[in-house]
Amino acid sequence: MKRLSFPVLFIAFLAVGCAHRPSPVSSDPPLVKVASEPEQTPLKSPEVSATSSAGPSESAKSSPEMVVTSGTESANLEDNPGNGEKEETAAIPDPLESFNRAMFVFNDKLYFWVLKPVAQGYKKVVPEAPRVGVKNFFHNLRFPVRFVSSLLQADFRGAAAEVGRFAVNTIWGVGGLLDPASSKQLSIPKNDADLGQTLGIYGLGQGFYIVLPVLGPYSARDSIGIAGDYFLYPVSYITPWYDWLAVRAYEEVNDTSLRIGDYEFIKEAAIDPYVALRDAYSQYRQKKVEGGRGKTEPPKPGGVR
Repeated sequence: MKRLSFPVLFIAFLAVGCAHRPSPVSSDPPLVKVASEPEQTPLKSPEVSATSSAGPSESAKSSPEMVVTSGTESANLEDNPGNGEKEETAAIPDPLESFNRAMFVFNDKLYFWVLKPVAQGYKKVVPEAPRVGVKNFFHNLRFPVRFVSSLLQADFRGAAAEVGRFAVNTIWGVGGLLDPASSKQLSIPKNDADLGQTLGIYGLGQGFYIVLPVLGPYSARDSIGIAGDYFLYPVSYITPWYDWLAVRAYEEVNDTSLRIGDYEFIKEAAIDPYVALRDAYSQYRQKKVEGGRGKTEPPKPGGVR
């Protein structure tokens, strides 16, 4: 049976990580601000129609804006950077764009041809409540990743919250299938920390953008954190290796079944899906690092003051 199951598990492994990370996308037409001397007048840009087969999405929607300034005002803003509006950008270098676009197409086909059909079939068979329970279970198993990352960030409050959530959900949440730690009575906050975020808080930049086959989009910095997250995740120690593959594939299929349509919505709404996902990923990771810095100021390496 193991020999027969190997090809099936290998195909399932190809689906692991292919689900593209969704980002907030506006359903309203973007605003174009045309700056004039006396005032700025917001104008509606041509509408871009976007349809989605997605179910309920948790992502917030906001209207992107583009500021168009005249030559005089542009020069004034360069001379006086404190004046005018500040546009938050998270541009990431993309020297491997040709390779990344090829991997983007590969992962896109893998999603639509393998992962999505399997997740849709799984969704029809398994009700939502058990699927949410499975998601809670695997989230609870990732406690070491979040706990160690919080300690390295000197976020001791977040580390303590992680210990509390893990204890409550493991004992009273039937091994993590339920999430009583998030109930109104306890309301223990979630802390989504990882090693890539930790490196960013310590001052390491994102580096260049890279799309890995099967795994999806990463920055050079976050790709370093993959190794640490791997060794801190208990599922990685399941043996033999094809059993580990099967568990990871099932985790990804279950997770995808709860967010089918998010990636499709982004892809249909974007003129260039590759650029849209690259920018969304970069901005998401930058916001995550900034959020971590807002909690605490991590200790400076090497005793630097």
